[in-house]
Amino acid sequence: MIYADGKIFLLQTLNTSYLFRKTETGHLEHIHYGGSIYSAETYDRLRTEIDLESADKELLEKMVAAMAPKHYNGGGNMTYYDDEHPNFCLEMMGLEFSSFGKGDIREPMVELTYPDGNNTVDFLFEDYEVRKGKRALETLPSSYDDTDSAEQLIIKLADKGYGTRLDLIYTVFPDCDAITRSVVLVNDGEGDVRIDRILSSSVDFYETGLKFTSFHGRWAYEMGKSESVCKAGKIVSEELAAGESGSRSNPFVMVSNTETDENNGDCYGFNLIYSGNHYEALSSNGCSISRFVSGLQPAGFSWVLSKGDKFETPEAVMTYSNRGFNGMSRKMHRFVKKHIVRGQWRDRERPILINSWEANYFNFNQGSLLNLAREASKCGIELFVMDDGWFGERNDDHRSLGDWYENKKKLPGGIKELAEKVNNLGMLFGIWVEPEMISENSELYKEHPDWAVQVPGHPHSKGRSQMNLDLTRTEVQDFVIDSMKKVFSAGKISYVKWDMNRIFSDRFSTALSADKQGEFQHRYYLGLYRIMKELTESFPEILFEGCSAGGNRFDLGILCYFPQIWGSDDTDAFCRLDIQRGYSYGYPASTVGAHVSACPNHQTLGNATLETRFEIAAAGCFGYELNLCDMNEADKKAISDQVEFYKKWRGLFQYGEYYRLPDDGYMIVSGDKKKAIAFAVERNMAPNCDYRCIKTLGLDDSAVYSVTNRVVPLSVMDFGSLVNTMAPVHVKQDGIIHHLIDKFTNFNGEEQKDTATGAALKSRGLSLNASFGGTGYSQGTRIMRTGDTRLYLFEMI
Repeated sequence: MIYADGKIFLLQTLNTSYLFRKTETGHLEHIHYGGSIYSAETYDRLRTEIDLESADKELLEKMVAAMAPKHYNGGGNMTYYDDEHPNFCLEMMGLEFSSFGKGDIREPMVELTYPDGNNTVDFLFEDYEVRKGKRALETLPSSYDDTDSAEQLIIKLADKGYGTRLDLIYTVFPDCDAITRSVVLVNDGEGDVRIDRILSSSVDFYETGLKFTSFHGRWAYEMGKSESVCKAGKIVSEELAAGESGSRSNPFVMVSNTETDENNGDCYGFNLIYSGNHYEALSSNGCSISRFVSGLQPAGFSWVLSKGDKFETPEAVMTYSNRGFNGMSRKMHRFVKKHIVRGQWRDRERPILINSWEANYFNFNQGSLLNLAREASKCGIELFVMDDGWFGERNDDHRSLGDWYENKKKLPGGIKELAEKVNNLGMLFGIWVEPEMISENSELYKEHPDWAVQVPGHPHSKGRSQMNLDLTRTEVQDFVIDSMKKVFSAGKISYVKWDMNRIFSDRFSTALSADKQGEFQHRYYLGLYRIMKELTESFPEILFEGCSAGGNRFDLGILCYFPQIWGSDDTDAFCRLDIQRGYSYGYPASTVGAHVSACPNHQTLGNATLETRFEIAAAGCFGYELNLCDMNEADKKAISDQVEFYKKWRGLFQYGEYYRLPDDGYMIVSGDKKKAIAFAVERNMAPNCDYRCIKTLGLDDSAVYSVTNRVVPLSVMDFGSLVNTMAPVHVKQDGIIHHLIDKFTNFNGEEQKDTATGAALKSRGLSLNASFGGTGYSQGTRIMRTGDTRLYLFEMI
């Protein structure tokens, strides 16, 4: 619901209110963003009215007057706006829009340089518009609404001295308590205007000492949570120059009170629908006001806006919950699932895949790929993916990117024949591509060296022995589109893994003039989004998965085109446990690719049981990345059992409501609360731990649930020399007799069965079976060594 009368502006969702007003000077004073200023009953009544009744308007005016800060005097050495308002100092105001030059010396949304060199910017209110529905941005990916519940408020500002106009666009998504913001700048003046900074959102809070939570890392270890308290100064999370949204700093961040925890307290979630360099900052000034801003990274950016042209910023997303980080996450998840991800795969269960990369790397041919596919088919796996190495002379990572034709030595029948043979096994077929790149050792580079991003006449700094294609150029975009259309039409392709394995260096385009080189990175993404839009619309049936050396470009911009993204090149189970928990704060499980890989792990040399690897990877778009052909029959049987289990619970794993639990656990609950899964992990085993319990979240308090666990297979080998406490003769550990006993002895771990109400499971929790303590073993004893995991299944009776 949006209410606007030219003086007061209210953006209302079911549980939140966003409120600001126009001042006498024409500025927009921010009043409140947070919990609803109306009861649920009042909201239900108001949202069905075409306009507020006079009594409601009068009450709203009084509420605004009560909530707004009172300013009676100026601020000493602060600058007042004009002579008519000597006590009106922008530095001490909460504002919807900010710029330098008229007294607000805090973090600005916009910095411009006008043709005369002046950089004082003075945008004031002119008009507003309210409209039903959600209009897409013209040049960038943006959110959408297919429920007819979204509304938009457009605030029209003008800097009359220079003929520039600026629109603040707000979109309200009441179903998930989300609001988006973007900015459109138009140059109606004489001469070019240089944009030095243009952010997407700014939110002021009338308090300091807020906690800023951001997510950082590196290749193969993304989404590490970092918390800082901002009592004064500024805290920044940014991708400064990598040219991607980045593993170094994800664009999703949170602002909360210091006492907020997973389930209690105020929490704001912010994200940006963009894939390039970004900037998020929380600052506090001496007037006890904090300001959060987000948008395009200003460093290295500039844009020449000619007369009659306009510039759109990426859309920023925000949501609020008074139920802690979990409450905020579920709202953000709903927004991403219903208003970012789109197309045929938005709500479809994702197939279980096997990827050839860690099984074969570059060393494969059609025969070895089909051998892997046959074994996968026997295990019930649904999709076979051929990774890097199938094209040109691509026998290592030093060559052939850009030469998008089949290597007939490896694939004599081409993609078409391989896809047919995989389909005949009852499996879908998928393929890997890296269309944004070019190898210096390639036919494409020999023909078009100027298509590579590099500074002419200067040495180039490569990454992974490759260079970026200059997607600012229309002819390069057309080449990528045409090449990929040929690849995707070469056989029956159901899945595409779209990779991007290096960051940017030597940013320069020969197609841009010297004064426009600061536009390079943003123009690159305008070109990339055009490519992705064209290809996903041309092949709507293909499931696209984004990848950028893992999670180096995990953002809402990519998710507007690709329903899922590979979470990390690190498939180590315990690294993935941390990485996937980091993603869970801002992204739903249905967007995160997660695989079971071999041990010792190829990134860490770490070891984990096959069951642990499965249970950690199950909380995402699930698959395998190992050589089934080399595995023993027992392990292949275990994988078959895992696949069968996952298929039964797949819809819940991918689309349920996600709750983080203590001790690295999680719980996923179906929308109707009839089913749930809880995950527990043992990080540090100690003997005689009889009192571990799981306090559930999200269940129906009044319902009765049966509770069981996923029963895991055990091996006599797991008990080592303890076998001698039961064996009639001495058994040498790891000896021939030990292995013979293991071969002919099959037994499982504990089977827990309980019944309780949702209220009991929430208040007291599910008490787990007693753990092994060295003094005995029974069928009910829970064997959870350090690194072991367990899934608990809840079904409403």
